[in-house]
Amino acid sequence: MKWKRTLWILWAANFSITAGTNLVIPFLPYYIEHLGVHQLEDLERWSGWVFSAQFVTSFLFQPLWGRIADKHGRKIMLLRAALGMCVVTTLMGFVTAPWQLLALRLLNGVFSGFISMAVSLQASITPTEYSGRALGLLQTGGIAGSLLGPLFGGVLAEAVGYRNVFLFTGGLFFIASLVVFFLVHEEKKTADTTSKAAKMDWATIKPILPVFVASFITNLGMMSIEPIVTVYTRTIYHGGHLELVAGLVVAITGFANLIGAPTLGRLGDRIGQRKTLLIAMSMSALAFLPQAWATGIVVLLLGRFLLGLFVGGMVPSLNVLVKKMAPPNLLATAYGFNTSSLFLGNLIGPLMGSHVAAAFGLRTVFYVTMAILLLDALFIWFNRHLGEQPEWEAD
Repeated sequence: MKWKRTLWILWAANFSITAGTNLVIPFLPYYIEHLGVHQLEDLERWSGWVFSAQFVTSFLFQPLWGRIADKHGRKIMLLRAALGMCVVTTLMGFVTAPWQLLALRLLNGVFSGFISMAVSLQASITPTEYSGRALGLLQTGGIAGSLLGPLFGGVLAEAVGYRNVFLFTGGLFFIASLVVFFLVHEEKKTADTTSKAAKMDWATIKPILPVFVASFITNLGMMSIEPIVTVYTRTIYHGGHLELVAGLVVAITGFANLIGAPTLGRLGDRIGQRKTLLIAMSMSALAFLPQAWATGIVVLLLGRFLLGLFVGGMVPSLNVLVKKMAPPNLLATAYGFNTSSLFLGNLIGPLMGSHVAAAFGLRTVFYVTMAILLLDALFIWFNRHLGEQPEWEAD
């Protein structure tokens, strides 16, 4: 089947893009120091700006790229993202000042959007009854890349130097663009055959707003814990190999994601994405309790694993709801808005988590995050129309 073939091709491309994006994350602060920033406070400030810059411009530009994709095709947008990030990331290896790196990170965010376009393309060709498992499996490509990218990035930085890692990353993006160019085939758009379809416009996006809100709240809650989880590990673990253990605490959630995403995706195809989303959000919230109560590393690891298991079902379920509720001629636009919502959560979540930790203590962040996800589940519960037949599709 064509959709299955495309799924595996996009999986490989997603892996290359996400691995490349995460290759540089472990040593960004060291690279900034290499560029002449040596005072600790200045280094922390520049690191925060450089890390966040890409999310800011990504948040702003995703709907625009989605709208263009709806008019001119998704494959060309995949190539735009991969080649654009290839050039910009390669240039990062030649900067001589931190402001140049910051400017290029901002520009990189403008070109980003490969993952959302891949999801949009896959959703557009996958039969609805298989959407959950397909988009869940597609997500695992990005998860695998985000897990392995930092590991290989650290190894490469030691072996070949910081600047050469940026060149290597640009090469990964170029490979992804070649994969898309030669192996991904998109059917040419045909003109709408009904006057009703021709009248579809922004008003048809409004019913999907609750999904965008849920996406934002989901990432807001999930990212709030990220800035403090390694610090929290240090407060309850006093044995040897602290760095290794802290890395395991972070990575185990991603490994559990690899199991949860396709499994809960298939469950969503059977019982509906709204029900699956409610289950995933509620259980993810409860998974924060053993983390908050942990007095040893084993309980913390168990909580992190359970969290990853159920988080894996949230984003694919939200993506399938977008597919079901968006009109075909605005599908990529809808995914652009949904991705912007996720990026906004990526921006605000870490800021919220670090401020809560500073004001009320580390364990409080777990309870606040749990409350946010439970409120998100209630929000989904009261929006009972999610996933139902949209008005534009009704007779």
